[in-house]
Amino acid sequence: MCGKRRKVLLPILLPALEHHGHLQLESQVRCKVLAISASSIDRLLRNIRGHGPRPRRRRAPAVARRVPVRTFADWDEPAPGYMEMDLVAHCGQAMAGSFVYTLTLTDIASGWTECVPLPIRDATLVVETVAALRPMLPFPLRGLDVDNGTEFINDMLASYCQAHAIELTRSWPYHKNDQAWVEQKNGSVVRRLVGYRRFEGDAAAETLKRLYRAARQFVNCFQPSFQLKEKIRRRRSRHQALPPAADPVCPPIGSGFGKRCRQVTSAGHHGAT
Repeated sequence: MCGKRRKVLLPILLPALEHHGHLQLESQVRCKVLAISASSIDRLLRNIRGHGPRPRRRRAPAVARRVPVRTFADWDEPAPGYMEMDLVAHCGQAMAGSFVYTLTLTDIASGWTECVPLPIRDATLVVETVAALRPMLPFPLRGLDVDNGTEFINDMLASYCQAHAIELTRSWPYHKNDQAWVEQKNGSVVRRLVGYRRFEGDAAAETLKRLYRAARQFVNCFQPSFQLKEKIRRRRSRHQALPPAADPVCPPIGSGFGKRCRQVTSAGHHGAT
């Protein structure tokens, strides 16, 4: 607590300490304590504060220092192929034990979303899933933006992305909304389809795989979507300017994209994991 705040608190704290017998001051000393300035409080307590334990700053792992940070504001109308990737935990009310996760990938430009269940949270499974999904996408995978979990920030995924010319970036730790697109799909697709119950084991993962396979074409080809155009502040309220809703199959990013979308969804299979 700084001296300015302590100064305001002294007239309240000092009588309370005296009333409960924790402190007894002579009248002259009491007057000096109440009259002390905020700067004098800071100066007198400077040495005491310096002796306290200081939290140690943990150095980020070497692989994290190699992966550049990308924030929500850094996306400037990218081409299709730059995707955000995140994990959804199907743990129910408790994080203890082993349970199924859903790996969600969302394209920034088109909103195209892929959902794949993982029986456990494992970096090797993440790389294998990304490798299996790449040929199924209606665009070349150009970039992956992930959070700072060890299942994403590791040498395996970094090496895979480097070998296949995929730009790997990460969000700021503990910053909200840095992965706004994939987090929105986590709610509108994964949670709406699956809910919040706990799922464990390979059998549950296989069931979720069949569910996502059945919903893939509906989510990506038959649900109109919005892309936020701008935010306008009017007095005390904030309004969102949205363009007309567009089908992900035919967004205004090139006619070839829609043709490729129909090709990858008409097969009706989801071969990842």
